[in-house]
Amino acid sequence: MLEKVFSPETYSLLGQWAFGFCKSLVVAAIVYFIGSRLIKLVSKLITKALERSKVDPSLFSFLTSIVNVVLWFVLIIILISIFGIETSSFIALFASAGMAIGMAMSGTLQNFAGGVMVLLFKPYKVGDFIEAQGYAGTVKEIQIFNTIIRTNDAQTIIIPNGGLSTGSLKNYSTEKYRRVDLDFQFAYGTDFEEVRKAIGEIQQRNPLIMQGPVDDSPVVAAPWLGLTKLGDSGVVVTSRQWCKGSDYWTVAGYMNETVYQELKAKGFMFPFNRMDVNIINQ
Repeated sequence: MLEKVFSPETYSLLGQWAFGFCKSLVVAAIVYFIGSRLIKLVSKLITKALERSKVDPSLFSFLTSIVNVVLWFVLIIILISIFGIETSSFIALFASAGMAIGMAMSGTLQNFAGGVMVLLFKPYKVGDFIEAQGYAGTVKEIQIFNTIIRTNDAQTIIIPNGGLSTGSLKNYSTEKYRRVDLDFQFAYGTDFEEVRKAIGEIQQRNPLIMQGPVDDSPVVAAPWLGLTKLGDSGVVVTSRQWCKGSDYWTVAGYMNETVYQELKAKGFMFPFNRMDVNIINQ
């Protein structure tokens, strides 16, 4: 019956197609078997490399996932091409979709790329006190898109990682010691040597202030005091003292409070801006 429907040429073409399909199927199965094993091997190698480099856990999972997705996509394209299906249209479609998504999510992708840079190069870590984008606080969490900090007055600030990776940033926690710079203004006619002696005694009295260089920091020096400016209302005396980073605000508060109380008690005058207004009745 079938012989009346199909000609011998048709049978020959069907046989060739079936043979070619079976051949392609066998080749695809072999390629899939080898390719899947290679993907697992590459994933293991990347995992071990990331573990040795101590990459952040959030970035670790993302990188391993993206590598697996890319490798499996390449393997699928190869399998499709084995069956003779044109793959350029698939690649063009995915490229167009990726470009459209990228343009629609340009800001989000910038923050994502910034998060990857932050997690890779670690300009700061959780627990560091940083100042960036107009905010200062302690880093509580580093996410792939944002960094969360807590300010000294217990406010939670969410900063996009795009700006953090491309803009200026101060990290106060990278160095063990910090220098406390304070300006004190005294009335003209004040004996500077007496001021130097009084503030110098205050600097030496506090055990939190470093009194000289230390072995683990090349920049720490003994306390310094100098007349740095002749202001509109008086002379400006600058006090510089080194301390541990964790003691910065304690030392700054101690110096401001003690200098004001003790030097005022000794008769030193702290000037302030004053404006005289004369009213003339006509």
